[in-house]
Amino acid sequence: MEEFQTNIGENIKRIRKERNLSLDKTSEITGVSKTMLGQIERGKSAPTITTLWKIASGLRLSFSSLISQYKPNVTIVKKKEVNPIIENNGQYRVYPLVPYNPEQQFEIFSVTLEPGCEHIAEPHTTGVEEFILVNEGTLEVVVNEQVYVVEPEDTLIFKADRPHIYRNNGDCIVKCSIVIHYSSQ
Repeated sequence: MEEFQTNIGENIKRIRKERNLSLDKTSEITGVSKTMLGQIERGKSAPTITTLWKIASGLRLSFSSLISQYKPNVTIVKKKEVNPIIENNGQYRVYPLVPYNPEQQFEIFSVTLEPGCEHIAEPHTTGVEEFILVNEGTLEVVVNEQVYVVEPEDTLIFKADRPHIYRNNGDCIVKCSIVIHYSSQ
């Protein structure tokens, strides 16, 4: 419940600041006291549905815009702050940088393979495609028993609804970015 309150408060404050409205002016146009608005913005008070409707009406917003999770226009994802998924005794590390979102239909991973690493991937669902951009090292990808060698700054695109294997047969680490796109079917 606290997170919900905090989210509402942050939304109201953000909207108020975007419109250059003081608490006094917001109170005037919504009919909600300045004290109550301040408490809501700080997450110290849980507004009633009636209060939320007053705020939404006064600010000429939808009710859901006050309670929805705010998505900023710009987000920086720092790899060092993402917990990797580790396999093959630490030789294969996957950093989920952009999780799947149904509106976007893709997810993005940063993947690291140590020398000698081989990772066998299960087929994805029908219609899924992978886009692999190698940033460092040389990556081998096996799709349908065909070996594809992907050098730095090259990209491999394939239908990933079949078994595939990632390999680092070199002496250097391989770093790549993988975009997995899910078909809307």
